[in-house]
Amino acid sequence: MKTALLSLILMATISTIQAKKATFSLSGKTNNFENGTVLYLKNNLDGKLIDSSIVANNEFKFNTKISKFPIRVLLFNKSFSHWRDIWLENNAMSFDASESDFKKAKITGSLSESLSQKLYENTEKLSFEERNELEKKFVQENPNSIISAFILSVFSRDWGKGFTKEHFKKFPADIKKSEYGERIFNYLSLNGNIKVGDLYTDFEISDTNGNPKKLSELLGKVTLLEFWASWCGPCRKENRNLVQSYKNFKPKGFEIVAISLDNNENKWSEAITKDRLSWSNFCDFEVWETKASLIYGVYGIPDNFLIDQNGKIIARNIRGEELNKKLAELTK
Repeated sequence: MKTALLSLILMATISTIQAKKATFSLSGKTNNFENGTVLYLKNNLDGKLIDSSIVANNEFKFNTKISKFPIRVLLFNKSFSHWRDIWLENNAMSFDASESDFKKAKITGSLSESLSQKLYENTEKLSFEERNELEKKFVQENPNSIISAFILSVFSRDWGKGFTKEHFKKFPADIKKSEYGERIFNYLSLNGNIKVGDLYTDFEISDTNGNPKKLSELLGKVTLLEFWASWCGPCRKENRNLVQSYKNFKPKGFEIVAISLDNNENKWSEAITKDRLSWSNFCDFEVWETKASLIYGVYGIPDNFLIDQNGKIIARNIRGEELNKKLAELTK
C-alpha cells in the first residue's frame, strides 16, 4: 500500500513538473517603446482578443491560459503601427525585437513558428504567383504540419476540390480535427461548384431579426443573390448602384437577397441603415465560413448570382449597366 502510494505521489510530481514545463508564456523585448504601451494578442482564426500586456522598460510578458495549441495569433499595439503574426505553442516562448523591426523579431520556443519563418524568409520580392507556388509545395511536402492545414484552409477554394481533397487525406487525425482541418472539411463537404446554367442550391440563414429563412422561400421572382460585407470598400460602393437598380426594377418583379460576410452585428446593421439597403439582408457572422459562401464558392467579394423566376442561375458577378440591361430583359 505504501509503495503504491509513493508511486502515485511520484507520478503526480512528474506530471506537475511536465505541466509546468509545458505552460505557455511569451516574454518579449521591444525597441524604443514608451512605458505603458499596451500590446494585444488576438486569435487570427476568429478575431477574438485573447489577452493584453503593458510594456515597461521595453519588456512585456504574457502568461495566458490558452486551451488549444498550436494557435496562430496577431501581436499588435493599439495604433497598429507595430504588429506580428506568431504561431504560439504550449512552451515558454521569447520575442526579441530589441535590435530589429517589430515584425522581424527573433522568436524562440515554437517549432511551428520556426517552420513558418523558414517558409516565408526572403519572400518579400516574390510575386503572388511565386509565393503561392511555394506555399503549395509546402503543403505537398509537409502533411504533418499545422501550417499546411492553415495554408490549405486559406487557398482551398483557389486550388480546387481535387488538390484539396488529395492533400487533406494525408493529414494526421489531430490536424484534420483542428479548426483549420474543420474549415477544409466544410469546404469539401459543402462546395457545390455552382455554375451559370445550374439550378440554385438551397441553404438556410438568419435575417436581421434573427429569424432563419431558406433561400427557396425567397425566390419566385428575378433575384440577385448578393455577397458583401460592411468592411468591404468595393461592396459599399456597389451598394449605391444596387439601391438604384432595386428602385427601378422592384416594381417589375426584381428582388435582392444579400448575404453578409460580417462578424460584427452592429457594423453590419449600421451599414444596412447607412447604405439604405431595403431588401432582404442575412448574416450568420461566420465571415468566410458562412455556409452560403461555401456552397456557392465565394472567395472574394463583392460577388453575386442572378437567378431567374424558375430558380436557374443565369449570370454571375453581374453589375452596373450590364445588370440593368439584363433586368430590363427579364422583367418585361
